[in-house]
Order: sequence, then structure tokens, then C-alpha cells
Amino acid sequence: MLELEIYQIVNLLGFILGSAFGMIAQKRQFCFSGSIKDYILTKSTMRGASVVMAMIVAIISTFFVSSYFELDLTNTVYYKDNLNYFAIIFGGALFGVGMMLADGCSNRHLIKFAQGDKNSLISIVFIGIFAFATTRGLLNGFLDPFVNNPTLIEWSSKLENFTMNIYFIIAVLLILLKVLVRHAVRLPNLWDGVLIGLLVAAAWFITSVIGSESIERMIDPAGITFVYPTAKTLELFMLYQVNELSFSISLIVGIVFGAFLMSKFNRKYSFGCTSAKGEHRVRNNMIGGAMMGTGGILSIGCTVGQGLTGLSTLAFASLVAIVSIFVSGYFTAKYLNKKDQLPMCFIFEWGDNRTDYQI
Repeated sequence: MLELEIYQIVNLLGFILGSAFGMIAQKRQFCFSGSIKDYILTKSTMRGASVVMAMIVAIISTFFVSSYFELDLTNTVYYKDNLNYFAIIFGGALFGVGMMLADGCSNRHLIKFAQGDKNSLISIVFIGIFAFATTRGLLNGFLDPFVNNPTLIEWSSKLENFTMNIYFIIAVLLILLKVLVRHAVRLPNLWDGVLIGLLVAAAWFITSVIGSESIERMIDPAGITFVYPTAKTLELFMLYQVNELSFSISLIVGIVFGAFLMSKFNRKYSFGCTSAKGEHRVRNNMIGGAMMGTGGILSIGCTVGQGLTGLSTLAFASLVAIVSIFVSGYFTAKYLNKKDQLPMCFIFEWGDNRTDYQI
């Protein structure tokens, strides 16, 4: 019988978890940026409600996992030393503009590529290239004086990156969920948010509990995030002999595989966008991908990396990041819609014949 090392089991579980995420996200088109676009174009709140449900479940399930297994999530990247809130806010704003310009965040483009949108591959490649350039490449030299500016870090230290009160955060999210759902009969439609929230806690369990037993390789606690892992996946593809497979890379591969598999059964999203507003699509995919790659590194995560995984640790910095992404994305979408450049690809309805979410 084949015996696997702990790190190999972690990688395999990462692939399985990613496949589950990809299948769910493709089936329901789960998307942060799409939820903003839905509301602006049709006043639909269904995908937005799924996102909020995922936040609630991710926070609660991660809380129970960390409590039961005595995990200290303050040792994760979301609580890193010498935090620069100015860089996080700027990065979040950059990411928000990029995701609306490219018509999808990092997670969304992995799903869209897997279900047949070849233009999303452009965004994925640019996200990876610019994430790597911001971390260890040319852009790092330009941005490092800003990110590691002693004055900005000192000012940021006056607002400590504390662990937020779980009861307060859950209460706020429940109120927001009530506003978005409006009718309790719609709650069963949010099963995708429930499952994706549980997958966030599962990622913490795999890397922090199972991974802690690894002797062959050091496995850092990690959740579900996409920007830097996309860069590492591209690096592994190009420089296999000097890199190694990890949980995060396995997650990326699993998501593409799961979404591709589901698209064979759920083909209604596999023919591309129904809008004709595509005259600048390639350009926007390139620029948007570049902005997301750089912004995602500066803000220490993307919509899922901060909005679900980071927020599940209750780090205040994660709240700052996701709010900056949302605000930037919202106003960018409003601007694009005013210019008639916000494509309506699909209409997502609650399916209960109520009209309180449409124009």
C-alpha cells in the first residue's frame, strides 16, 4: 500500500478542497465582484447574500476549529508585525479597481477560465506576474519604501491590529444578511456560502493541525487565498526543479479542475458573456490583472484571502482590507456602468417570483 508523507497528504487534501471549492463556485458562480455588479445592474442581492453567509460561516467554523485544536491564528500573516495600514488600504483600493475593470477577482477568473473563458487566462497570468514582481521582483524595489516606510508603520501602530469581538462581527453580518435576503424563505438558496465558509475552516485544519505533524517539510498555517498562490503556481510551472508543490498551489490546481469538471454538467455558464461590451476586454484583462496582482500583495490578500480567510481570524487588518476592496470596487463599477462599460453576463435571480431586487 502506498504510504504518503504528511506534506503529501496535506497537498492531496489541498487539491480535494480546491476541487470542492471550484465545483461549488462554478455551480453557483460565487463571486465578490459579481455581487457588486449584480446590485448595480439589476438590484439583485442573491450573490451578495451568499458572500455574507460565507463570511458568517467561515468566522464561526474557524472559531470552533481554532478553539477545539487550540490554534493561535495570531501567528498567521494577517497579524504580521510592522503592519502598514496605508499599504493595505492602497492595495485594497488597487485590487478593487482591477477586479471590476477585468470583470472578476482572482478567484473568479480561475473559475471563468476553467469553464471556457479564454480571456480570463490573461488576467490569471498578469495576476501571477505582478504578484511575483511586487513580492520579489522589479516592483518590490519601487514599492518597498512605501510598504516599509518607518513613519507610516509608526502611525499605523497607533491603531493596533487587534482581534475583533466575534459576537459583534457576527451581529453586524447577520443584520447585513437580513437586509440582503429580506425573506427567510430565501435562506436555503445560500447553501453555496455555507459550504464555502466551511471550506475556509477546513483549510485551517488541514494546514495547522494535520500539517503540524509534518517532519519532512515545514508547513505554515494557511487558508484559502489566490493572489500569491497564483504566482507560485506559475513559478512551479516554469521552474519546477527549484520549487516544490505546496498546499496553496494544490488548492489553485484543484479549483481549476473542480470548476472544469462541474462546467461539463453545468453548461449554462460555459459559453461566455452575453454582453457585447467587449471591445476593450483584452486590455482590461491585462490592466485589471496587473492591478489585482500588485494590490493583492499590498493588502495581504484578495477578496477571498482577506474577506473570508483573513476575516475568519477576526484580524482588524482584514476588515480594513476587505472594506477598502469593496468600496473601491463599488465606485469603480458605478463609474463603468455610467460609461456603459459594465458588462451584464448573466442574471442571478432568487427564483421566488418576488420583484424587490430588480429595477
